[in-house]
Amino acid sequence: MNLTAELLPASWYWVAHILLTLALIDVVHNGRWRRLAQPAQLNVWLGAIVLLTLLWSLRAGVRPGLSFHLLGATACTLLFGPRLAIAAMVLVAAAQVASGAMPLQSLSANALIMGVFPVMVSHAILRLVERALPPHLFIYVFGAAFFGAALALVSSAALATLLLAASGAYPLDYLLQEYMPWFALLAWAEAFTTGALITLVVVYRPTWIVTFDDRHYLGKG
Repeated sequence: MNLTAELLPASWYWVAHILLTLALIDVVHNGRWRRLAQPAQLNVWLGAIVLLTLLWSLRAGVRPGLSFHLLGATACTLLFGPRLAIAAMVLVAAAQVASGAMPLQSLSANALIMGVFPVMVSHAILRLVERALPPHLFIYVFGAAFFGAALALVSSAALATLLLAASGAYPLDYLLQEYMPWFALLAWAEAFTTGALITLVVVYRPTWIVTFDDRHYLGKG
């Protein structure tokens, strides 16, 4: 992940700019911004952006575009809902550009791959868990947080792999053999950290997490 400016054709980056703009228009119009009117919630949201900016900076990689780092997209989705999570992830990507760790031209593509797409996957998994599985705290933590985080990260890596292969930047065989297998290990780390974080928040600060409903998961009310 973390595409550089020369990896994809210029026209692909323009398509990414358009798609990200459409996503941000939806975020601005339909995001739950009133939640951030509460100082405590705003501080949590801003704190998450700072933490994820540091997290994205801790990455490893040996070739352009083939870097490895945790995403935090699922944690953001569960804490703030999908639209505020997308806004946070785009700001994290912008912070990477400001620090020189990411080229401006590839900002939209990287924000889509590492932010918008994994948030959408995380939200879809949450909805599936809510509809298909019994309402229980264990199900929420392990289904939506633990496995949701792992699947979101692997899905994001798979999308990046397909784009790099389709553009001719790297052979598909090389990506499948030398790039994708590492995400099995990284997915475990993403799942563990997300599951642990969400568990702590649910137990000690349940008001911070917008997708957790006491009435649904604990039978309260």
